[in-house]
Amino acid sequence: MSANAATHPGGGVFITERPRPFDTILYGGLVVGILDGLFALVFYGLILGVKPMRIFQTVASGLLGKASFEGGVPTFLLGILLHFVVATCIAAVYYLASLKLPVLIRRAVPCGLIYGMIAYLGMNYVVIPLSAASSGRFSWRTFLPAFIAHAFLVGLPIALLARRSAQANQRESQNPAG
Repeated sequence: MSANAATHPGGGVFITERPRPFDTILYGGLVVGILDGLFALVFYGLILGVKPMRIFQTVASGLLGKASFEGGVPTFLLGILLHFVVATCIAAVYYLASLKLPVLIRRAVPCGLIYGMIAYLGMNYVVIPLSAASSGRFSWRTFLPAFIAHAFLVGLPIALLARRSAQANQRESQNPAG
């Protein structure tokens, strides 16, 4: 058995390698940015009737404040860019935490779901209030679907990508020639 693997009491093998930063952070940011962006377009756009341009201008308002809503396509595009930057930062935090807490890799599903919920709470109750965006009023109608979506569309994919990249590292270290 490799020095990078440990036997589980039930007969399985623990993943003991670290995830690769590129796979976890860049792919995680891209995947999560797409999934969360699609959620925003479907939930806020199709279900609640918010125009797509306004959805991403709201993201840009974190940087520009109310002026983002008067910026047209440029602030819409800035909002998309910022959305992916935030998604990548969320993936980076998970990656860095997984280096210190290997349980985030070994128990990727529950840890990812919890992380997605924590990320949502952190964005909405820490980051947004500290930004130039105006905070809306609390509503269960928007909170609950977004909270659950962040568990499944943000935290879970990042955790699964981190676990997958750690498994790839483990396979490579066990078979260095090929």
